[in-house]
Amino acid sequence: MAADPGAPWWRGAVVYQIYPRSFCDSTGDGIGDLAGIVGKLDYIASLGVDAIWLSPFFASPMKDFGYDVSDYRAVDPIFGDLKDFDRLVSRAHELGLKVVIDQVYAHTSDAHAWFQESRRDRTNSRADWYVWSDPKPDGTPPNNWLAVFYGPSWTWDGRRGQYYMHNFLPEQPNLNVNNPAVQEALFDTARFWLERGVDGFRLDAINFAMHDPSLADNPPVSDPDAVRRRPFDYQHHLHNQSQPALIPFLERLSGVVHASGADRFTVAEVGGEQALAEMKSFTAGSKLLNTSYGFDFLFAERLSPALIRDALAQWPGQPGEGWPSWAFSNHDAPRVVSRWDDGSDSDERAKTLLALLMSLRGNVFLYQGEELGLPQAKLAFEDLRDPEAIANWPLTQGRDGARTPMPWDAEAVHAGFSAGKPWLPIPAEHVMRAVSVQNGQGDSVLMRARELIELRRSTPALKTGSFHPLSLPAPLLGFDRQEGQSQVRCLFNLGSGSIRTDAFVKGECLFRCGDVNHAGQVMGPWSSCITEIPAGN
Repeated sequence: MAADPGAPWWRGAVVYQIYPRSFCDSTGDGIGDLAGIVGKLDYIASLGVDAIWLSPFFASPMKDFGYDVSDYRAVDPIFGDLKDFDRLVSRAHELGLKVVIDQVYAHTSDAHAWFQESRRDRTNSRADWYVWSDPKPDGTPPNNWLAVFYGPSWTWDGRRGQYYMHNFLPEQPNLNVNNPAVQEALFDTARFWLERGVDGFRLDAINFAMHDPSLADNPPVSDPDAVRRRPFDYQHHLHNQSQPALIPFLERLSGVVHASGADRFTVAEVGGEQALAEMKSFTAGSKLLNTSYGFDFLFAERLSPALIRDALAQWPGQPGEGWPSWAFSNHDAPRVVSRWDDGSDSDERAKTLLALLMSLRGNVFLYQGEELGLPQAKLAFEDLRDPEAIANWPLTQGRDGARTPMPWDAEAVHAGFSAGKPWLPIPAEHVMRAVSVQNGQGDSVLMRARELIELRRSTPALKTGSFHPLSLPAPLLGFDRQEGQSQVRCLFNLGSGSIRTDAFVKGECLFRCGDVNHAGQVMGPWSSCITEIPAGN
């Protein structure tokens, strides 16, 4: 049974995330670019995904690798130019792929013309486009807010004799999105890209886009059992993010986006201790964002059936409720095959993790290389580029291990990514999993990924159906998905030993991975099984 052709394209979609620096380099400078992406769009289309999401390619000093934008309407020269972007959109659309791009509205680069004018003095036309404050009488910052990337959220600026706020790096000053003029400028930015043909936006760290104008101190976290990996984790961030005024701003933004076409798409990235409440408020009803995703799985150090059941239970599909999205890996989190490593065969684990991801109710974000089962790269200190990784060495390698270049051809120089030295090394364990190695091999991670994406696309229950968990002992995970007459049972053994279960149903097996014995009612280590439930059962 085919999926409902009248449903919005994004509902239940599989979106493939591209990190442009690391996807494909067409110039030989060791950095991926837009022309390189264009050359690989046929490969992406062959996966069967519905859309691509491009991480930032805008003009930037690259202090945070593009999330510090110096010109919202320009392509950084290392990636190409606007003509390259237009060619990318055109070719993607020819292949039936939607194009979603990042929009970073919480902050800009300190090199942005808006900030350069704002910092000039206290009376210029953009003086209050950023968050400025006088010091306390003793010269210290105006409050106790802390930045995600360590230290105070405030940096002194001698030109104005004031502090400016930044939730991330000092080179990423926070926009004052409480200011209506700033909102209009951001809406104009959205219109610029919509007019160039993009199909939607991923809104980066959008819950950081507004602050409490009173600048009240954040309260400390008093729970002695709370996880504290960085100074930022010692506070409840009640005043530097998650403000009620975000809701009318997002409603207006959504209106701008959908005025350009009813099929446009918006997804919010939301992290932090209030993430669930924010995701629900950002997507409730029909006038706000289409969907949102958080870090339920991205930062989870261990996989368990309870983790999946509890996360999905928060989105039961009640009237007026938004639509969730899920990701197991991305450019900010360690790759899932390594993060959820229990010592078992990584390729078999990768296949079952893909089967699980493709079976969840909501949208799916698939990170480049996840379809190859790439593990987290281990890099030497001298190879690190991520400021977070460098600051925390050797406790963590930060984000670089998930950002190494895509391996295309195991026989080519630098695995076919670039003719020149890549900006990050390509580890040998990635080369052996290159596209050229796996393409056409029936049981490779890549081929099973294609099979799963097609199964999701063609099975209404998997794409948009309801979610009904089964009561099974860990490490077994089971749930039914149903959409109209389409109903399937999804079973997973998330452990390294075989388990007997009576949860099997009689029906056509749509997908099987690992040692699955229906007759003997046994699921082998890291196995998965998706079975059609016959009508009337």
